[in-house]
Amino acid sequence: MDNCVFCKIIRGEIPSTKVYEDDDMLIIKDVNPQAKIHLLLLPKEHYADIVEMTDAQAATLAKCLKKFAKIADDLGLKDGFRLISNKGKHGCQSVGHLHIHILGGEQLQDKMG
Repeated sequence: MDNCVFCKIIRGEIPSTKVYEDDDMLIIKDVNPQAKIHLLLLPKEHYADIVEMTDAQAATLAKCLKKFAKIADDLGLKDGFRLISNKGKHGCQSVGHLHIHILGGEQLQDKMG
């Protein structure tokens, strides 16, 4: 998508602080962190959310999550983390490109919201 902010970040048109990249995904630091460590896992292929993704995209996302699990300790998340994917207006999705928030690096609160 030409106007998608995450697609622009993936293409290198908008600067970001990258912490990991491979053929399928980019992991960057969130510009508005909600925890000591707040990263965004961005699949490189554009699709809006988990409802829109195809079976092939779901398989790629699973591959990305498995890779993330292998590098989580190296990212400072050895004591745990929270994964969040927002969908739609009521889910507070601010960018229409599937992305996974990764929160950790400290004790997170039990309550969400």
